[in-house]
Amino acid sequence: MWRRSSYSNGEGGDCVEVADDVPGVLPVRDSKVPGGSLLLFSVGAWAAFIGSVKRAG
Repeated sequence: MWRRSSYSNGEGGDCVEVADDVPGVLPVRDSKVPGGSLLLFSVGAWAAFIGSVKRAG
């Protein structure tokens, strides 16, 4: 199941969606192009990325 960013404005703005139900990886896609390409991240790489974003923000 895809989950939209908590920063989404509810009107389909510029945001990403992630799927939590894939073992070992975290798929990420553009919410405006749900049938488009996916980026696959290891769970550790995604956690490091989110941690960096939170520290920078």
